[in-house]
Amino acid sequence: MLSSTALSLPALIPGTLAAVEAGVAPATIRKWVQLGHLRAAGKAGRAQLFRLEDVFAAERAARRRPRTA
Repeated sequence: MLSSTALSLPALIPGTLAAVEAGVAPATIRKWVQLGHLRAAGKAGRAQLFRLEDVFAAERAARRRPRTA
């Protein structure tokens, strides 16, 4: 049986899986981090970990931003 605290903690996923879930390239996730549109919620070794809801929010915001040349 799972405890109530385990159910309330958000799942953290690595950048490569976050990219797959958002339908973008892993380089896009890294770019969003560089530009400040997405923040890592943790680390596992060298890998940055993200909350899936944060990744989806960054993806929605990226669709609303006009592209620059």
